[in-house]
Amino acid sequence: MALVVFLRGVNVGGHRNFRPSLLAKQMSDFGVVNLGAAGTFIVRKRIGQAELRAELLGRLPFEAEVMICKGEDVIQMASGNPFDGQPAGPAIVRFVSIMGKGAQPLLLTPLNLPSSGKWSVKIIATKGRFVFGLYRREMRAIRYLGELEKIFGVPATTRNWNTITSIAEILRRNA
Repeated sequence: MALVVFLRGVNVGGHRNFRPSLLAKQMSDFGVVNLGAAGTFIVRKRIGQAELRAELLGRLPFEAEVMICKGEDVIQMASGNPFDGQPAGPAIVRFVSIMGKGAQPLLLTPLNLPSSGKWSVKIIATKGRFVFGLYRREMRAIRYLGELEKIFGVPATTRNWNTITSIAEILRRNA
Protein backbone atom coordinates (compact mmCIF):
# COMPACT_ATOMS: atom_id res chain seq x y z
CA MET A 1 0.00 0.00 0.00
CA ALA A 2 1.07 3.58 -0.60
CA LEU A 3 2.53 5.98 1.92
CA VAL A 4 1.37 9.54 2.51
CA VAL A 5 3.87 12.27 3.36
CA PHE A 6 3.00 15.51 5.15
CA LEU A 7 5.75 18.12 5.46
CA ARG A 8 5.45 20.60 8.31
CA GLY A 9 5.82 24.35 7.91
CA VAL A 10 6.85 24.58 4.26
CA ASN A 11 5.75 27.26 1.78
CA VAL A 12 4.25 29.32 4.62
CA GLY A 13 4.83 33.04 5.03
CA GLY A 14 7.79 33.15 2.65
CA HIS A 15 9.81 30.64 4.68
CA ARG A 16 11.13 27.26 3.58
CA ASN A 17 9.83 27.76 0.07
CA PHE A 18 10.19 25.09 -2.58
CA ARG A 19 8.24 23.67 -5.48
CA PRO A 20 6.60 20.39 -4.43
CA SER A 21 5.87 19.52 -8.07
CA LEU A 22 9.62 19.54 -8.84
CA LEU A 23 10.35 17.33 -5.83
CA ALA A 24 7.69 14.87 -7.00
CA LYS A 25 9.26 14.85 -10.47
CA GLN A 26 12.72 14.22 -8.98
CA MET A 27 11.28 11.29 -7.03
CA SER A 28 9.24 9.82 -9.88
CA ASP A 29 11.12 6.50 -9.49
CA PHE A 30 9.19 6.10 -6.23
CA GLY A 31 5.84 6.94 -7.81
CA VAL A 32 5.56 10.22 -5.89
CA VAL A 33 2.45 12.30 -6.57
CA ASN A 34 2.25 15.91 -5.35
CA LEU A 35 -0.98 17.32 -3.90
CA GLY A 36 -0.89 21.12 -3.75
CA ALA A 37 1.70 23.49 -2.36
CA ALA A 38 1.70 22.53 1.34
CA GLY A 39 4.10 19.60 1.02
CA THR A 40 1.66 16.69 0.76
CA PHE A 41 2.64 13.66 -1.30
CA ILE A 42 1.43 10.17 -2.07
CA VAL A 43 4.21 7.61 -2.61
CA ARG A 44 2.85 4.72 -4.67
CA LYS A 45 5.89 2.45 -4.94
CA ARG A 46 6.96 0.24 -2.06
CA ILE A 47 9.67 1.88 0.05
CA GLY A 48 10.48 1.80 3.74
CA GLN A 49 9.60 4.86 5.79
CA ALA A 50 13.19 5.44 6.93
CA GLU A 51 14.47 5.27 3.35
CA LEU A 52 11.69 7.57 2.13
CA ARG A 53 12.41 10.09 4.90
CA ALA A 54 16.12 10.10 4.01
CA GLU A 55 15.35 10.58 0.29
CA LEU A 56 13.01 13.48 1.00
CA LEU A 57 15.29 15.25 3.44
CA GLY A 58 18.26 14.78 1.11
CA ARG A 59 16.43 16.55 -1.70
CA LEU A 60 14.94 19.47 0.24
CA PRO A 61 16.95 22.71 0.33
CA PHE A 62 16.25 23.07 4.08
CA GLU A 63 15.57 20.97 7.16
CA ALA A 64 11.94 19.91 7.58
CA GLU A 65 9.71 17.85 9.82
CA VAL A 66 8.27 14.89 7.91
CA MET A 67 5.20 12.94 8.97
CA ILE A 68 4.71 9.67 7.07
CA CYS A 69 1.50 7.65 7.33
CA LYS A 70 0.43 4.38 5.78
CA GLY A 71 -2.13 4.88 3.04
CA GLU A 72 -4.55 2.45 4.67
CA ASP A 73 -4.46 4.53 7.87
CA VAL A 74 -5.45 7.64 5.91
CA ILE A 75 -8.24 5.76 4.12
CA GLN A 76 -9.56 4.42 7.41
CA MET A 77 -9.35 7.86 9.05
CA ALA A 78 -11.25 9.48 6.17
CA SER A 79 -13.90 6.76 5.91
CA GLY A 80 -16.01 8.09 8.77
CA ASN A 81 -17.45 11.52 9.34
CA PRO A 82 -15.86 12.86 12.53
CA PHE A 83 -17.49 16.25 11.86
CA ASP A 84 -21.07 15.01 12.04
CA GLY A 85 -23.14 17.45 14.07
CA GLN A 86 -20.38 20.09 14.13
CA PRO A 87 -20.87 23.66 12.91
CA ALA A 88 -20.08 24.29 9.26
CA GLY A 89 -19.99 27.22 6.89
CA PRO A 90 -17.62 29.59 5.14
CA ALA A 91 -16.25 30.97 8.44
CA ILE A 92 -15.34 27.54 9.88
CA VAL A 93 -12.68 25.17 8.52
CA ARG A 94 -12.62 21.44 9.23
CA PHE A 95 -9.09 20.13 9.67
CA VAL A 96 -6.94 17.18 10.61
CA SER A 97 -3.60 17.61 12.33
CA ILE A 98 -1.12 14.80 11.82
CA MET A 99 1.04 14.35 14.88
CA GLY A 100 4.59 13.09 14.98
CA LYS A 101 5.08 9.64 16.41
CA GLY A 102 4.83 9.37 20.16
CA ALA A 103 2.03 11.90 20.59
CA GLN A 104 0.51 12.02 24.05
CA PRO A 105 -3.18 11.05 23.87
CA LEU A 106 -5.80 13.68 24.57
CA LEU A 107 -8.23 12.31 27.09
CA LEU A 108 -10.94 14.96 26.98
CA THR A 109 -12.70 16.17 23.87
CA PRO A 110 -13.97 18.55 22.85
CA LEU A 111 -11.17 20.92 23.77
CA ASN A 112 -11.70 24.58 23.00
CA LEU A 113 -8.89 27.05 22.48
CA PRO A 114 -9.06 29.45 24.16
CA SER A 115 -10.66 27.56 27.01
CA SER A 116 -13.07 30.37 27.84
CA GLY A 117 -15.09 32.67 25.64
CA LYS A 118 -15.57 32.15 21.91
CA TRP A 119 -13.35 29.33 20.62
CA SER A 120 -10.92 29.87 17.74
CA VAL A 121 -9.88 26.20 17.52
CA LYS A 122 -12.00 23.30 18.68
CA ILE A 123 -10.58 19.77 18.94
CA ILE A 124 -13.48 17.36 18.53
CA ALA A 125 -11.74 13.96 18.45
CA THR A 126 -8.44 12.14 18.26
CA LYS A 127 -7.63 8.81 16.66
CA GLY A 128 -4.05 7.64 16.97
CA ARG A 129 -1.85 10.30 15.35
CA PHE A 130 -4.83 12.15 13.87
CA VAL A 131 -6.49 15.12 15.58
CA PHE A 132 -9.83 16.29 14.17
CA GLY A 133 -10.99 19.81 14.70
CA LEU A 134 -12.47 23.06 13.54
CA TYR A 135 -11.01 26.51 13.37
CA ARG A 136 -12.57 29.87 12.69
CA ARG A 137 -11.23 31.86 9.74
CA GLU A 138 -9.51 34.45 11.89
CA MET A 139 -5.86 35.35 12.40
CA ARG A 140 -5.67 34.24 16.02
CA ALA A 141 -6.61 30.67 15.05
CA ILE A 142 -3.07 30.20 13.69
CA ARG A 143 -1.65 30.80 17.16
CA TYR A 144 -3.98 28.21 18.70
CA LEU A 145 -3.20 25.64 16.00
CA GLY A 146 0.45 26.09 16.95
CA GLU A 147 -0.42 25.19 20.55
CA LEU A 148 -1.39 21.66 19.46
CA GLU A 149 2.30 20.74 19.48
CA LYS A 150 2.55 21.75 23.14
CA ILE A 151 -0.65 19.91 24.04
CA PHE A 152 0.41 16.66 22.34
CA GLY A 153 4.15 16.95 22.99
CA VAL A 154 5.25 16.35 19.38
CA PRO A 155 5.52 18.26 16.10
CA ALA A 156 2.30 18.46 14.10
CA THR A 157 1.15 19.59 10.69
CA THR A 158 -2.39 20.51 9.72
CA ARG A 159 -4.39 19.90 6.54
CA ASN A 160 -7.90 20.86 5.50
CA TRP A 161 -10.41 17.99 5.69
CA ASN A 162 -11.00 18.40 1.94
CA THR A 163 -7.33 17.60 1.33
CA ILE A 164 -7.58 14.46 3.46
CA THR A 165 -10.68 13.22 1.64
CA SER A 166 -8.96 13.89 -1.73
CA ILE A 167 -5.94 11.85 -0.62
CA ALA A 168 -8.19 8.99 0.49
CA GLU A 169 -10.03 9.02 -2.86
CA ILE A 170 -6.76 8.85 -4.81
CA LEU A 171 -5.55 6.01 -2.59
CA ARG A 172 -8.81 4.06 -3.09
CA ARG A 173 -8.61 4.48 -6.88
CA ASN A 174 -5.02 3.26 -6.96
CA ALA A 175 -5.49 0.34 -4.54
